[in-house]
Amino acid sequence: MKKYIISAFAGLALMTSCVDLDLNPLSEGSSENWYSTEQEVTLALNALYSPSLWETECKRFFNTDRWTDDWNQRVNLYDWLAGTISSEWKQGAAEWTNHYKGIARANTILYSLNKAAGEISEEKIAQYAGEAKFFRASFYLYLINAFGDVPFYTEYISLDEAYEMGRTDREVILQQIYQDYDDAAKVLPESYTGVERVTKGAALAMKARAALYMSDWKTCAEAAKACMNLKVYSLHDDFEEFFHSHTKTSPELIFALPCSNELGITTFNADAKSFLPRNNGCTSTAQPSWELFFAFTCTDGKNVEDSPLYDPANPFANRDPRLAATMVEFGKEFLDYIYDPRPSAEQTIQVSTGQKVSNQDNITVKKDASYNGMTLRKHVDEEWIDKSTDAPVRIIRYADVLLMYAEAKMEMGEIDKDMFDALNSVRARAYKCAVEETSKYPAVTEADQSELRRIIRNERRCELAWENRRWFDLIRWRACEPCLTVPIYGFSSNDDLKENEKSGYWIFPKDFRPTMRLDSTIDITSIENYPGYFKINVKRKFVPRQYLYPIPLNDRTVCYNLTQNPGY
Repeated sequence: MKKYIISAFAGLALMTSCVDLDLNPLSEGSSENWYSTEQEVTLALNALYSPSLWETECKRFFNTDRWTDDWNQRVNLYDWLAGTISSEWKQGAAEWTNHYKGIARANTILYSLNKAAGEISEEKIAQYAGEAKFFRASFYLYLINAFGDVPFYTEYISLDEAYEMGRTDREVILQQIYQDYDDAAKVLPESYTGVERVTKGAALAMKARAALYMSDWKTCAEAAKACMNLKVYSLHDDFEEFFHSHTKTSPELIFALPCSNELGITTFNADAKSFLPRNNGCTSTAQPSWELFFAFTCTDGKNVEDSPLYDPANPFANRDPRLAATMVEFGKEFLDYIYDPRPSAEQTIQVSTGQKVSNQDNITVKKDASYNGMTLRKHVDEEWIDKSTDAPVRIIRYADVLLMYAEAKMEMGEIDKDMFDALNSVRARAYKCAVEETSKYPAVTEADQSELRRIIRNERRCELAWENRRWFDLIRWRACEPCLTVPIYGFSSNDDLKENEKSGYWIFPKDFRPTMRLDSTIDITSIENYPGYFKINVKRKFVPRQYLYPIPLNDRTVCYNLTQNPGY
């Protein structure tokens, strides 16, 4: 009897022979002895929600954000941002392996569902097939975005076939991704009672994302609009609250990976310590960048470089409310302490006791306090201090769908009321008002496509900051060279900080104004014209070949028809 392999491609690289390969281990479910009851099929589908398969999203906190211009981490550079990845890059290999594991498991479910005929209704079998197709499409989407053309299969393949397999054009795979999402949307319910699983809206939203990544604007707009037309989703009333640990469900949340402290599946772990202030006994290792800080517009809707409302002596004043919901505002309470990184603030207040304490978040007091004065607020609440919150891993939300729709419409030149309503709904929510209340927020009215493109891209940056979305946007916009080949800046010396504070402009110079490049990225390199206000923490070294990952060496060693991406 012909044997079949259902493992990930990367697993093949570890095998020199299939003689001893046990393809149907008796200790676990397999295509030979599983999938015949509803419980067995449900358990198999549940495994596809495991964060371990969603490597790109779940390897670590803010996995891909670490490679973007939204991130600052002392003098550390991750290998992708340093331009040093190769075919032996462990993270690329892990993404390849785990996404193919997910594909193999989804294919196994689809191959085996016929065994449940008679035990499960045809309607339910169709729903389960749709759920499996959703996951298969999502894993392939991560692969073609990262690697380009990749090996492609939708059924079982033999070991010999796997060895001989080459790469399939990602445009061909994209069509199957669309089909899988379409099939899923036809059979999945719009919502569930008592459980959170993949829905029709999730399939439509992820199809829109797939099209967005490939600049297929028509498909993106149609899928996003279909999701919007379900009338199932709406924006959470409070932007900041949406990201709190206790907000496990929301009409804005379209698809997330559920987590549970009780089951030992937690969103956050000891890594949380890296993002919390030193006054809370943590390390303040990483924080939002100055580039991200300046991406948020002033309350008149203008960029910092153009707005008369910007005050360099009080740089959080008169800014988009999402700024203070993303980074901790100076002089405000955060996690029981007044956050005050000013050099003169050698003490601060512990709010619960009212007592003055040594200010460990002042770099003149503690040398490893935030290197640029910023601290992450988005996502962070009291549960982070315990480092065991089980907030869901949010993969896609309704604001993203609205912004995808707006971008796709803009790129097609369809700059109309529907486009502005989608875009302005997101912005109005930030100001806690309705989209029609244009006197209460800076509604976008720009009709010039080039300028509108910059506005929409920047809106995505501010709305989706530190949600693992920025890197994907920089990749698809081919915008990495301008912003990821310049230094990461931070504070100058303590003596300089103290002198600057005497002038009334301690963090940024009075006359310093960053500019927005044509591609919407923020250029702060002119700060080098102000000695004493900056230090180069580390130099970024992005190289263009990294718009695609290298094909992992182990897989190319075994699967000899796998070609390599250019430059590796």
